[in-house]
Amino acid sequence: MSQVGIEARRSAVHLLDQVLGERRLMAEIVGAGALDHLTPADRARAQRLALDTLRGLERADRILQKHLTKKPPLNVRNVLRMATVEICQGGAAHGVVNAAVEIVARGRRTATMKGLVNAILRKVAQTGPEAWPKMRVPRLPGWLRDPLAEAYGAEVVAAMESAHFTGAPLDLSPKDDSDAVARDLGGERMPTGSVRLTGAGQVSALPGFAEGAWWVQDAAAALPVQVLDPKPGEKVLDLCAAPGGKTLQIAATGAQVRAVDASATRLARLEENLARTGLNAEVVVGDVMDQGGAWDAILLDAPCSATGTIRRHPDLPHAKDGSEFGALIDLQAAMLDHALGLLKPGGRLVFCTCSLLPDEGECQTEDALARHRGLRVDRAALDRPGIEPEWVTPEGGLRLRPDYWGDKGGMDGFYIVCLRKDRPDG
Repeated sequence: MSQVGIEARRSAVHLLDQVLGERRLMAEIVGAGALDHLTPADRARAQRLALDTLRGLERADRILQKHLTKKPPLNVRNVLRMATVEICQGGAAHGVVNAAVEIVARGRRTATMKGLVNAILRKVAQTGPEAWPKMRVPRLPGWLRDPLAEAYGAEVVAAMESAHFTGAPLDLSPKDDSDAVARDLGGERMPTGSVRLTGAGQVSALPGFAEGAWWVQDAAAALPVQVLDPKPGEKVLDLCAAPGGKTLQIAATGAQVRAVDASATRLARLEENLARTGLNAEVVVGDVMDQGGAWDAILLDAPCSATGTIRRHPDLPHAKDGSEFGALIDLQAAMLDHALGLLKPGGRLVFCTCSLLPDEGECQTEDALARHRGLRVDRAALDRPGIEPEWVTPEGGLRLRPDYWGDKGGMDGFYIVCLRKDRPDG
């Protein structure tokens, strides 16, 4: 096994140790530089190995428990899990086993377990690949599965879990012509205008990237701006804007957009994409609650549980336990109230969260309508290409789920609503 292959695998195990041991999100770990020592290709490989392992964790553990009399230390367990997923998903068993043994052998505290790892993985290689496809789709943990089952029913939750296990293709938002981008990249133009690629490889090497013809953005995440429908010359405020895909969409319409986010690091990525695409926006590092002015339109993509993004972020159910969601829901309501006060008369606000929990979507809309006189839901704003009638909720919002477009690769879970304030409170 080459040194390069070993380093990618060792880094993947480190990511798993942090997610499963320290309950940290992968984006946070990677953002702190955990993979900076790797080449771009190995960084991508390490993340892919870790994500695949997290998606298949339940199956891997069920296979391994047949061969373990007691649980080894977490680091060794994660080596075994990753190797099991690799083997069962078609990896060359000999190379995978050798790599796992070498990783364990290099550890000062784990070197004595290399024989155990070798023996277990050889047994996994004999029976695991046949058992793997017969096992149930991995389930969400109870803290998340239970409220989702209450909201949607067990059958829908099972469909969501299937979408999570499958993972996510790469979606792009074209700057101009979606048909041309789809043609140039051999992608599929989705009903809502996004372009979907499978097996895309390194993003920055794809045609049109350097020229700024598109940016990466899940198809569901592209819909809030379509619902907002910015017009050329309008003053638009994009709150909680990072990493900036929605800002780019707004700027591409010719609207004057101010993008606000508390994270300077994440806004730096937006600045890079603005330069690459040749689009213009005012970028502000700041608190949503400190913003003022009077705006034609506002987009509030509020901080949330991010439970709608598990297709791409399977670490989330393992790194979180739901304990912070109450505070997030309160923050969403406060941000929404403040943002509504920044609208010009007759202005519109799109509130959205990448959450599957009704408390962060439908319930927020119902509560806001009760708090604000003259506030109404603009149902007509949802009359956009590709939006299916069954996605529209009773209060007039848009509920997107991972199992929608299931035969095409799914979509992120999102809640989106367009609110209009026709008169002031009082």
